[in-house]
Amino acid sequence: MNILGIIPARYASTRFPGKPLADIKGKTMIHRVFENCKKTLNEVVVATDNNLIEEEVKQFGGNVIMTSENHKSGTDRCAEALEKYEKTTGKIFDIVINIQGDEPYIHKEYLTKLITCFDDIETEIATLIKKINSNKDIFDPNKPKVIIDKQNYAVYFSRSPIPYLRGIKKEDWHLKHTFYQHIGIYAYRSKILKKITNLPISGLEIAESLEQNRWLENGFKIKTDITDKESISIDTPDDLKQLIKKFF
Repeated sequence: MNILGIIPARYASTRFPGKPLADIKGKTMIHRVFENCKKTLNEVVVATDNNLIEEEVKQFGGNVIMTSENHKSGTDRCAEALEKYEKTTGKIFDIVINIQGDEPYIHKEYLTKLITCFDDIETEIATLIKKINSNKDIFDPNKPKVIIDKQNYAVYFSRSPIPYLRGIKKEDWHLKHTFYQHIGIYAYRSKILKKITNLPISGLEIAESLEQNRWLENGFKIKTDITDKESISIDTPDDLKQLIKKFF
């Protein structure tokens, strides 16, 4: 399989403007994300809508594609980047991995597990999930939950605790059932990526503000794999300070 890692990178951010260009001990965040991904993937490209990010990626020798400012999601940006990158390079890619641009220390396991999901020819889209060990996380709407079937395909994603444990005290839920948190990294077969970005916004997507529910609502299947690795994403300048303290 020919695999392309795409890192969507926007300059605009409500909580952290210019985040991809934030310095992490002498290298920008986007530089560190790119470097980490290249340890596992042969082909990686940054998809951005900002000239400053484009210049930075070119400066450290990375691949970059300029994309529209109007995309509402990283998935949409990936679809445009795939089309342009294939035309530019003359290469055809079977699988696209949508890599978060704010995880400078992304785990290698995330990428290898996603790739392995496509050993199953039925897999259209793949993502990762992690067992929830904290009762607090079960009820945190900023940590989407997912329920899966016996073949590890996602049934539904929600910001609410799912499933609901009837007759169990809420403080004991984490002791009575295995809850899973969704890790927001995706991989898609290229032909599927092109299809899902043409779907109209769906009711469940709007209700939960989770784009993956649009895909489920339209009959696409999302294969999951379980990781025990904690994702370290940077949403605010304070998050960045904490990360630097941890790694340096």
